[in-house]
Amino acid sequence: MTAVDRARPLDVVADFPAIPAGWSYLDTAATSQKPQPVLDAIARAYGETYATVHRGVYQRSADMTLAYEAARRACARFIGATGPDEIVFVRGATEAINLVAQSWGAANLRAGDRILLSQLEHHSNIVPWQMLAERVGAHIDVCPLTVDGRIDLDAAEAMLTPAHKLVSLAHVSNVLGSVLDAPRAVKLAHAVGAKILIDGCQAVARLPVDVATLGCDFYVFSGHKLYGPTGIGCLWARGDILDAMPPWQGGGSMIDRVTFARTTWAPAPTRFEAGTPHIVGALGFHAAINYVQGIGLDRIHAHETALVAQARDALRGINSVSLFGPEDAAGIVSFAVEGVHPHDVGTILDEGHVAIRAGHHCAQPLMETLGVPATARASFGVYNGPADVDALVTGIERVRRIFG
Repeated sequence: MTAVDRARPLDVVADFPAIPAGWSYLDTAATSQKPQPVLDAIARAYGETYATVHRGVYQRSADMTLAYEAARRACARFIGATGPDEIVFVRGATEAINLVAQSWGAANLRAGDRILLSQLEHHSNIVPWQMLAERVGAHIDVCPLTVDGRIDLDAAEAMLTPAHKLVSLAHVSNVLGSVLDAPRAVKLAHAVGAKILIDGCQAVARLPVDVATLGCDFYVFSGHKLYGPTGIGCLWARGDILDAMPPWQGGGSMIDRVTFARTTWAPAPTRFEAGTPHIVGALGFHAAINYVQGIGLDRIHAHETALVAQARDALRGINSVSLFGPEDAAGIVSFAVEGVHPHDVGTILDEGHVAIRAGHHCAQPLMETLGVPATARASFGVYNGPADVDALVTGIERVRRIFG
């Protein structure tokens, strides 16, 4: 993609029928709106081509199986996996992290082992490790943040010891938009013999990801934050690690042979996909990946970077507004209005047809670190433009007038 292509503003809102004229949707970090090609893929799968996968001997089932596995290959290519056998379809990143914790973690962590997280992690990258640590007697360490809200990898380097068996960090903070120096994080973890999981939920929709280049051990992300449907996501793990992991749910599909005396398991990734999968979700996921790649991640990132800069510049000029996170935040601007609870900010903005998120964003430990009960958060997507930032600023000015 040329510099000219990256600089050209995106104008794709017409692809998103759920965004009416005059409505500014600024909550993409929570969940993205869906473009027409994704909606078409879902409607076609349910309305024209639907059948089960991996089981039927009839032609439509065979065709749907091919489409389902094509989605797996698309996910693998999208993040630079060696092959589709490294991709496990899950309900989302939360389930992916729980899978790793309850399968790999339960098999490999022992009493006295340590897990390193950071202060900005989503609850989904905290609670599963707490549950595991309590179960096996492991300990959790928490890496602090830099002044501008990045994971402090200098501090992580000083904290890591051979007792650490796992490091699990967000690639992009869902509150601050700060981007992890993932290659360095991987090197630090591996230097002490630890495995590393990277939560890519907020990254994959705007940053190119190549897991082979990163060298991480696990990478997780959700479809619904990537302009795809809910209920579908991806766990990537290095092939040798995935092959050695025991199953964590039992039932149909994940077996090789079942007798009352003994059950044997299917190879990875099928071993981790018990039950009838979210077939149509996978096809919608594939369509979403195609849509994002059709625009270009470099172009998406450049577009969102410009919107973040515009928003931060405008909000910085309003008295009583405090900004959180780094200047180069990826697609996200968190802020607070002095003397006004973020829920009130969100309600008043909604009256002006601006939708933001207000609350702790499933990151209560981070709120404690920031010294606030909650923040207001505007998060951008491919469908947003400068007019949405203007609407946000106009709404904040109204908040100030109402609350004096």
